[in-house]
Amino acid sequence: MVSRKNPEDSEEARESPMNTTTHYLQPVSVIIVNHNAGSLIMQCVQTALEQAQEVIVVDNASTDSSSDKLQRCFPQNNRFSMIFSHKNLGFSAGCNLGMTAATQPYVLFLNPDCLLGVESLRFMMEVLQSNSTIGMVGGYLINPDGSEQGGGRRAIPTPWRALVRACGLYRLEKLSPRLFFDFHLNKQPLPSAPIEVEAISGALMLVSRNAIDEVGGWDEGYFLHCEDLDWCMRFRNKNLKIMFVPTAPVTHFQGTCSRARPYFVTWHKHKGMLRFYQKFFRQQYPIYVMGLITVGVWLRFGISVMSYGLRDASRYLRSKHE
Repeated sequence: MVSRKNPEDSEEARESPMNTTTHYLQPVSVIIVNHNAGSLIMQCVQTALEQAQEVIVVDNASTDSSSDKLQRCFPQNNRFSMIFSHKNLGFSAGCNLGMTAATQPYVLFLNPDCLLGVESLRFMMEVLQSNSTIGMVGGYLINPDGSEQGGGRRAIPTPWRALVRACGLYRLEKLSPRLFFDFHLNKQPLPSAPIEVEAISGALMLVSRNAIDEVGGWDEGYFLHCEDLDWCMRFRNKNLKIMFVPTAPVTHFQGTCSRARPYFVTWHKHKGMLRFYQKFFRQQYPIYVMGLITVGVWLRFGISVMSYGLRDASRYLRSKHE
């Protein structure tokens, strides 16, 4: 069951000083899926309200105080609302749920650990509206220290590209750029103007409702991770361009929502990888290659779990000796 509540009923909310201007707001519904994002989501919502006509937070059964703080701190207005799920639906389902409530012709999917830069949404909108063949736009994702993150602009990690990355063969890219291509494009110089890319990050995706109607919503077969790559593939299959906008900085405090449950996140990440490869590359690669990919994904999962286990054991031993 899902319930929707506007925080306008709270007396504290009516008295909140966090007022936002209604001037120059973009015709965008910002959808933020929250699951224990902590206090950072307050800043995320605030920066979104300063630039968009509507902000919708889908709370995926958070157990921290984030949803309560949101209801207390934002004033009564018809531009902010919350949808409450009584269980964690996963990221894709949360995004789809938010879309059902969105009222604007454009939708921005924004992680709760992202802070929009000043006028970043306007710059993204200008690119999206510049050509009808553009279906999706992403901004310049940066770390808190100002460095560029890897997911903001990237190529699709085909099985071969994933193998090149996993084995470190991308270091040979200078010898053969086509063969040893690194799908993380942040190692390349930052472009001076918007450019077309194969994929952007699900932490920051601006799309039009018309494009969503043509492509369809998020694939709820993914719980967490790879659903953004899936959507990028489907947009490209409909001949809709995906653009990266370097003049639209967005600070991403990556991993804020996942650090507390590394094993859970790792499981769904690798499960999502398999779904992605089977869905889009099963017909392109021989069955034995897909079998090797499956083995490789689960081997990677096992190594990740062992790494977390060793880390936790080390912390426990250190605490015993303190």
